[in-house]
Amino acid sequence: MLNALSIAQQIDSFLWGPPLIILLVGTGIFLTIRLQLLQVFQLPMAFKLIFSAKNKGNGDVSSFKALCLALAATVGTGNIVGVATAVQAGGPGAIFWMWMAAFFGMATKYSEGLLAIKYRTIDEKGQIAGGPMYYIERGMGHKWRPLAILFAASCILVAFFGIGTFPQVNAIVDSVHLSFGINKYITDAVITILVAAITLGGIRSISRAASAIVPFMAAFYVLISIVILIIYADQIPAAVQVIIHDAFTPTAATGGFLGASVMMAMKNGIARGVFSNESGLGSAPIAAAAAKTNWAGEQGLISMTGTFIDTIIICTMTGLVLVLTGVWNGNAAGAAMTNNAFSSTLGVIGGNFLTIALALFAFTTILGWNYYGERACFYLFGMKSIITYRVIFIILVASGAFLKLDLIWVIADIVNGIMAIPNLIALISLSGIIVAETKKYQSHLKSMNKK
Repeated sequence: MLNALSIAQQIDSFLWGPPLIILLVGTGIFLTIRLQLLQVFQLPMAFKLIFSAKNKGNGDVSSFKALCLALAATVGTGNIVGVATAVQAGGPGAIFWMWMAAFFGMATKYSEGLLAIKYRTIDEKGQIAGGPMYYIERGMGHKWRPLAILFAASCILVAFFGIGTFPQVNAIVDSVHLSFGINKYITDAVITILVAAITLGGIRSISRAASAIVPFMAAFYVLISIVILIIYADQIPAAVQVIIHDAFTPTAATGGFLGASVMMAMKNGIARGVFSNESGLGSAPIAAAAAKTNWAGEQGLISMTGTFIDTIIICTMTGLVLVLTGVWNGNAAGAAMTNNAFSSTLGVIGGNFLTIALALFAFTTILGWNYYGERACFYLFGMKSIITYRVIFIILVASGAFLKLDLIWVIADIVNGIMAIPNLIALISLSGIIVAETKKYQSHLKSMNKK
């Protein structure tokens, strides 16, 4: 007889299998066509806007801080552990399918950011409230409110029991203990105090921390990866060739690697890519809604860069290091595989650098998801629920290092998938609005260039 964990794992495997992957990538392809490859032609403008956006209009934080807040949640253990998991199961070809997920995901992320601004509102304290629950209800109509409620409830559960707490805290305390021998209780106490100090200050406090940590941690990780890439510079063309070849050809068993079919490479690459950059899951638009801007299209472009930075840059760095160092066909898995890659090239220093990067990535993910869950809580229960939400979140962070509740993690993964479905329905339903707002913003840019 199947136990609860086995049943949950089967549901999880089904949900994160072809159904959700097809819906996620299919939505990205649909929006890419409707937006006429906007992620290609407008990418330079998008990166320019990160630093040149006027930051005028309603909003709680600058466009840059809103992007950093979104990146805080998306750039996490998935960039280190998730890539290794995908390559271990699907071979180097999984990296190519990660790129594909990111390419079409950029159109999805653009659309999410645009709708977040278009349909945001203001809460009782004068702060911005926005995200999928608002563009579902305000954009699609009040009769769709049950879909918005499903999204918000799922978002809170993911923040409490999934991406927002346990996996991140566990990743930090375990890696710090293994690398530096620091007692897990001490690390957990430090994390809890820092999270409490930052999150109790609300959006401005969280965004300040995110904008200080995220650029530093991303540059830090990319810099270490580049050092390794320079060491293996002559082998990079061959590594890229292996990645592309294995994306369309079964990967033969070598070393400790058991081999992988094209379908395994595709499934693992796309699933882990989407899980890392969260395009289509509906989390990032909650942060995007807080940006100071009068133009929905402007924040859409800025949001789009998040997927590029997360997957095309950071995940690619991890993937190339795994392939170049050859650890992908060994017996290590997850963070241990990536640690082996850095340690084999840079020695103990490389392993320690990776531990610091992993800790920073995981910590900022906690901050980002705290904010997402809070906004969902406000949507469902109003302002009076915020303090209770924050206290529960902090308690869960404090206990997260010592809980090994496999069933809760699997359920959180399922809820994360369920959270994407209302958002994707909204993106498809409101695609006409997305196109119209895009044209309006493009016309504005043309008129500005003529002046």
